Amino acid sequence: MSTRDQLLTRIRQNKPEPLPLPDVPTFVNESDDQFARFRDALAFVGGKLLELNPGDSLGEQLRQAFPDAERIASSVPIPEFKLVSIDTETDKMVIEQIDLAVLKGEFVVAENGAVWLPEPNMLNRSLPFITQHLVLVVDRSTLVPNMHVAYQHVDRNSLTYGTFICGPSKTADIEQSLVVGAHGARSLTIVLTTENRRKTNDKDTVPSDPHI
Repeated sequence: MSTRDQLLTRIRQNKPEPLPLPDVPTFVNESDDQFARFRDALAFVGGKLLELNPGDSLGEQLRQAFPDAERIASSVPIPEFKLVSIDTETDKMVIEQIDLAVLKGEFVVAENGAVWLPEPNMLNRSLPFITQHLVLVVDRSTLVPNMHVAYQHVDRNSLTYGTFICGPSKTADIEQSLVVGAHGARSLTIVLTTENRRKTNDKDTVPSDPHI
């Protein structure tokens, strides 16, 4: 038996009994106005908020907000736009020319305005960071109070890659002068949607849409 095997055997023989993990509180303040906290946090980090009511056109709202955007990629259906097709195999030279990327966020965090964006929603891993302007579409009902709760919502079993995005790219490394859009998207807009609800047989139903 090699020295390595001897060491590993002794470690296994002297391994302590496993102990249960401690209960970690979520530090949720029930009296907080989560939406107000999210709105203020998003503004603080340089992001913009757009609330979309049932019946509003996402395409029309985006056209008003980004009138100069020509090359648009989206994981959310936008019939008003002619979209650039992006997937995992798209050349980076094509992706870097995108003016506006519209992607579906899974949920949003009130305490810091961050949005969880898993890889399947990105179209391409580089798209959220190389686009000129980034729009994340999130259902308002997915708002969670803080990062402790947010991590409980991440689907680790199916996760390949994902990221929390909080505000547009920015840096203040040089002479403490804030520069927005230094090494990523120049702007971030979070679109909060509200799903339509209707009564059917005394039960609330939500229209099923795999994209929004």
